[in-house]
Amino acid sequence: MDTIFYTLHDFMLHTKNIVYLLMGGILIALPLFWRFLTGRDEKKRTY
Repeated sequence: MDTIFYTLHDFMLHTKNIVYLLMGGILIALPLFWRFLTGRDEKKRTY
């Protein structure tokens, strides 16, 4: 991927977009990971 930035504004805009995508991914992944950590199996009855 050859992305050429001709101005500082282009570079800053590209960087900002990547950061927003990362933050969105973290906001989605964090609650899912928390549910994974705190989820428990129901106790199985042993007779």
